[in-house]
Amino acid sequence: MHHKSIRQHADSLRQGEYSSVELTRSFLQRIKQYDGQLNSFITVSEEQALASAKAADERLAAGDASLLTGIPFAHKDIFCTDGVRTSCGSRMLDNFIAPYNAAVVDRLAEAGIVNLGKTNMDEFAMGSSSETSFYGAVRNPWNTDCVPGGSSGGSAAAVAAGLAVAASGTDTGGSIRQPAALCGISGLKPTYGRVSRWGMIAFASSLDQGGPMARSAEDVAILLQAMAGFDARDSTSAQRDVDDYVSPLQDSLQGLKIGLPKEYFSAGLDAQLQASIMQAIDEYKRLGAEIVEISLPNTALAVPTYYVVAPAECSSNLARFDGVRYGHRCEDPADLEDLYKRSRAEGFGDEVKRRIMIGTYALSAGYYDAYYLKAQQIRHLISDDFRKAFEQVDVIMGPTTPTTTFGLGEKTNDPVTMYLSDVYTIAVNLAGLPAMSIPVAPVDGKPVGLQLIGNYFNEARLLNIAHGFQQVTDWHQQMPAQFN
Repeated sequence: MHHKSIRQHADSLRQGEYSSVELTRSFLQRIKQYDGQLNSFITVSEEQALASAKAADERLAAGDASLLTGIPFAHKDIFCTDGVRTSCGSRMLDNFIAPYNAAVVDRLAEAGIVNLGKTNMDEFAMGSSSETSFYGAVRNPWNTDCVPGGSSGGSAAAVAAGLAVAASGTDTGGSIRQPAALCGISGLKPTYGRVSRWGMIAFASSLDQGGPMARSAEDVAILLQAMAGFDARDSTSAQRDVDDYVSPLQDSLQGLKIGLPKEYFSAGLDAQLQASIMQAIDEYKRLGAEIVEISLPNTALAVPTYYVVAPAECSSNLARFDGVRYGHRCEDPADLEDLYKRSRAEGFGDEVKRRIMIGTYALSAGYYDAYYLKAQQIRHLISDDFRKAFEQVDVIMGPTTPTTTFGLGEKTNDPVTMYLSDVYTIAVNLAGLPAMSIPVAPVDGKPVGLQLIGNYFNEARLLNIAHGFQQVTDWHQQMPAQFN
């Protein structure tokens, strides 16, 4: 059962080959059997999942079902879920039970999805390896001595190992695409504002974007169809109609203009990984695409710009966790100042503290203009690079990551090297563009991701381009041998 796509499961459920309850039980059993090796889940909500599956079976019997009705799914533990712990991978929220659902959770629930539980992640989405979680590191199903990427590493690992059909993730600087690449699945970061952020715990509000993670582009398209849309509760939500993401999947790629940024194929990119990417580009040529060399001249400024903007916004957003209203509170505080200091010191991990301190410094009176304001100006230049590029091409392609997955603990003591794991993904968030990662030929048995970057609100075309590649390759169908 765990090899099937969303559409295949939907067909089987409609034909009565098995019920949603039976399907859900099979995935819950796989979680019990295998997740001890991966640590991809923080919370498994078995009782709620089986209740949702029973309701899905009733909808199926009544003929009132969507493609997602009865499909076992997992939510990244950054999305609030009514009555289920939402921890954000932090001790600070270890005891937090949300009294409401995030918009994404509600929309998928309305489509009939079955939520198996909440997946592990870097604490408050701050990390590129899923090692900063209060609940321990997540492991990569392709090599359990390696990281799955982050911060949505639990979602990526769960999908790659067949512990869920699909999962939600969030992407602030590459946190859907990078773990999708390192775990050999497909993951989409939509245009900023395309998917509501309401009920999604904020890291950096001008960068965060929720999106779907699944094995194939078609599954991602089906999920995005349910997730996307305007939400009046989110002031950054885009007021525009939702496109049809599923029907155009089969459109021809003849005449497609692919831009290859010279800055993405320079020093720092693993040679074998580059060869895999170029092999995928050659496949697109055979499908009728034209290759155009382009330049994104401010690419080198993306990482330093991001590590001013994101920490600045995180220092503001995380100020709400003070031990007073909800979350972790220290024992027997001497006074209010002691309450604040010890609650935050005990509740936050090292990486979160590091980013709060950097952000607070960048926003301070003497440094705001020199750091934060300057970073926002450079952000505009980065966006302008993409605007000019899309005057020449339909899509931009390149590597998702500079290397394949790396060993657990290999980069934890070197934050700068860890930050460079997102060197190809960060600019997309700064510009607010849609982008996705799809699996291509692995290197030494480790997955490789091809990144596709589209123009604003052009998700339908991105998914069509990804699907066209997956119709003539099978990298997205491969699973790690020990979880097959």
